[in-house]
Formats: sequence, C-alpha cells, structure tokens
Amino acid sequence: MLDENKLKVLALKYRPKIFKDLIGQEIIAETILNAIKIGKTPNAYLLTGIRGTGKTSTARLIAKALNCSKNKNENGLCNEKDSCEHCREIENSNHIDVLEQDAATATGVDNIRDLIENSKYNPTNAKYKIYIIDEAHALSRNAWQALLKTLEEPPSKLRFIFATTEPRKVPVTILSRCQRFDLRRVSLEKIFNHIKKISEIEKGKISDDALRLLARASEGSVRDSISLLDRSLVFQSLKPDKTIQDSDVRKMLGLADKSKLIKLLKDVFEGNENGALKILKELIEEGLDAKNFLNDILELIYLFSRRINLGPIEKELFISDSELQLIEEASKGLNIQDLGLFWQLTLKTIEDLNIVSNENVTLEMYLMQLTHVKSIEEKQGETSLSDNGIGKNLPEEKISPDNKKNFKPSGIAKDQLKNIDQIKSLTKSEPTNKSKVSQSFKIGSFEDLIKLAEKNKEIELKYDLERNVKLAKFEDGKIDINFNENLNRNFIKKLSQSLYEWTGKRWIISLSKSENLRTFHQEKIEKKKEFLNKEKESETFKEMLKNFPDADLIDVGTEDE
Repeated sequence: MLDENKLKVLALKYRPKIFKDLIGQEIIAETILNAIKIGKTPNAYLLTGIRGTGKTSTARLIAKALNCSKNKNENGLCNEKDSCEHCREIENSNHIDVLEQDAATATGVDNIRDLIENSKYNPTNAKYKIYIIDEAHALSRNAWQALLKTLEEPPSKLRFIFATTEPRKVPVTILSRCQRFDLRRVSLEKIFNHIKKISEIEKGKISDDALRLLARASEGSVRDSISLLDRSLVFQSLKPDKTIQDSDVRKMLGLADKSKLIKLLKDVFEGNENGALKILKELIEEGLDAKNFLNDILELIYLFSRRINLGPIEKELFISDSELQLIEEASKGLNIQDLGLFWQLTLKTIEDLNIVSNENVTLEMYLMQLTHVKSIEEKQGETSLSDNGIGKNLPEEKISPDNKKNFKPSGIAKDQLKNIDQIKSLTKSEPTNKSKVSQSFKIGSFEDLIKLAEKNKEIELKYDLERNVKLAKFEDGKIDINFNENLNRNFIKKLSQSLYEWTGKRWIISLSKSENLRTFHQEKIEKKKEFLNKEKESETFKEMLKNFPDADLIDVGTEDE
C-alpha cells in the first residue's frame, strides 16, 4: 500500500506544524505565542504578506495553540507524536469549531450573515470557535459592514483570523479592530538553507548553485521555493544517478543561461547587433520566456551599475564565482549613464509585452534599440529644441522658429526620443543653466516639494504632483512614484530639472510597481473625512445635536489649513 505522506506535494508535506517551523517570521511567531501563553489574545488577527510567506499556516497554528488541550512543549502546542484531538483535527482541516472560509469564492454579505449567525453559539467541544477567512480583501463592502458589530463586541469564545495579500483593500474600520501582523519576504539565505534541508531529507541530488537559483526564483516566498524544489526533484526522479545543475533549473523555469546573457549584453555594449541577435535566437530555441529574459537583463544591469558605483560585488547576493568573474570583465568601460538608458528601455519593453502578440519580434526590436541607443541619443541632441538653436548641427535643412511648435517626430521614433529625453534628464551630469542651481535648500518630504513648486510659481508641476502623481516612497535624492493617465508627458523631465535647480544635485525618479496608491490630493481628502468622522463622535458635536437635532457637520478646518 502506498504511503500517503510520500504522495503529498512537498509544500503540504513540509507545512509548518509548530511556530518554530515558520521560516523568516520568528519575531511574529514569538509575539503571537507569548500572547497566547499569558492569555492576552485579540478578538481578531489580521495576517498580511505576499503569497507563500505563511499566512494560512500561521492562522492554523494560532487556532491550534488556542484550542490545544495539552500544551506540553515550549511552542504552546502538544508534541507531534502524542498530539491532542484538537490539534490533529485542525491540522487535517476537519475541526468542527475551526472553520476556514475562502473570501474569494464567498464574497457576498449573505455568506457573512450566515457566519455571524453561527458565531452566536458557543463552541461544540473546543475552547474557542475560530473563523479563518483567507483572501479577506475580496470581501464586499457590505460584507465588511456586516462584520463590524461582531468584531467590535465579539462573544468571549469567538476569534477571527483574516489573511490577505492586499491590506490596503481592507476598510480602515476593520483594520482598527484587528491586531495586525505583517509577514515579510523571507531572505534568500533562509530559503536556500530551508530547501537544502528538505532536499537532503528527500534524498534528492541537486547542486547548491541550482538551489540558489530556486531560492532567487521564489522571490521571498517559502511555498514557491518548495514547489520549485518539488518540480526539480520530480525531474530528477527517473535519473537517480544524475545531479541537478543550475543549467537544468534554468531550462525548467524558462530562464536564460547567465553567461549567455552577459555575452549578449557585451555585444550590445560594443554595438555588435548581429552577435546579440544570434545569441537571442539561440535562447529562443532553448525555450526562453520573454519576461524572465527581460527581468534577468534588469538584474544584470543592476549588477553592472553596482559594480561601477560600489566596487566588487559581495557573494551574499547569491551569485556564483564564475558569474562574478564574467560581470567583472563585462563591466569594464561601462558608464552609469548608458546603463540608466538601458534600464529605462528594458522597463518600457516589459510594458510593451502586455500589448503585443509576437514576443520574439518585440525582443529583437528591443535589442536593436539597445545597440543603437547611443546613435539615437546623438540624433536627439542634433535635433533638440535647445536654447542654443534648433537643428544647429544639421548640414542641410534648418528648422525655423515658426516650425518649432510643429516639430514632432512620429511613430516609434517619437516614443524612443521621448524616452531618451526623459532618461537624459535623469542621467545628465551637468545642468544647462548653472546660474539657476541653488545648493542650499533641502527637501525633507513630498509635501515640501509641492510647497517649493508653488513658491517657485511652477503651477503646472505643482498640479501634477498633487493630482496626478501617486507617491510610493520619498527620501533625499530619490522618489518612487506611480501616476495616472492625466500626467503631463514632460513631467519627469521638468521635475528632474527643477529638483536639480532647487537642490544642486541629481535626483533618481523611478517608477514603483506598488498598487492602490493615492495622490496627495486623495490622501488629503481621506484625512479630512477621517477628521470629520472623528469630530462627529466628539462630545461637543453630540451636545450640539441635542439642541439642533437636524444639524450635520459637513466641513471642519484643520491646523494645516
């Protein structure tokens, strides 16, 4: 008879059974366990984090610790070999008092009303009745509203555990009633050590370089790394004498050979278009995935830039010695400005993949753009509408001042020139007008930047910063932003120039992948609403309602207004 445990996928087989098994979440595990030991548990938990960091596993461990009838060891749980009935049933997802609900499939208010109705009754045979709601962000607004009262004053024997990858979609009124724990991405080193341990237990033959590649491909998700390891071991299972190498993993994941990528980029740097396209063709024949290819290119550009700016690359970045040597050789003669251009064009190509049908042609166009990016830059300089004159270096045709407004490159060239122009404004080392530069002013926050734009009468820039730009991160010398479709096409160039003039140094303006960001104007409106709601709960307003029952508070002034 087959052993069911052996047939389990590794992600389920090695699911955390005690709090110490939670990889990379040691502080959170200790905090939750200590609260359970002293009996100071919240009515509702909110577990957030990317996929595969242990949200659902943590929720089950909390349920086990709250209902465990033995509590024999330091983990707040009974011993695995002599586990209690509650722990066994919760682990097998068949405990009558621990109910798991996937909010992605049960989003409506009716589902929540049934849940609330059942929550009124005491647990059948456990200490607590526990509801684990996964993908909680998928619940509808009405469903959340229905939960509010129960979360505010829940029965003493009831606990809620919400798990979500998108906490921003959870209403603020719910967040304030939950104890929140943010499960972080797990470090590459911890993931590497974890999957290496599992591979040794499973008696799999896989090299350390291959394991490092799996750890990197998981992007901080423990579950993803174990699933990838499972695929690798299945690949090796029919060849017991074979040791899986990183080249095998690359083929399995559709990743390009790093040495070939470095050679391809070296051809690009040298302007060898035919050589770069030949390598690309070989990679496509090997089953190259377009997005993985471009992401690998971004990683290499980053490593080249790091090598130029910070010196030799540390080994903790999980790069093999051979790769380090190739990067060291290929980075000679490069400059940070060209790498900045390559980075931006690569990002744009990744976006283009979402709207084109032929990915291979897109990649070929991308490489041709990279190999000719310097010539495009030079042509842009020749045709630039600068203060020094339009078309100054053109030998034949001259562009008159009357045609200055009508000078618009068309098609692909237009987009290329626009991108190059924006990137140049970020990477250029010398200003066009040094007299405007003021090196005494320091911008401490995004709000300071808006006020400075207003002070310098840059009304259009101020409007974009307030209404069309969504701030992800702000620090001295660097801004991470997202934006809406109303943003002015020259915003990046204008902001970069203005920041240099105001601060005396070049700022890095990068595009954030963060979702659900809000503009400064939207944030201001939300803060106003929160302040208004708070004032409506004040004793002063309640006293006023006694005298004027029909009155309503529609606006309130804040200290910064």
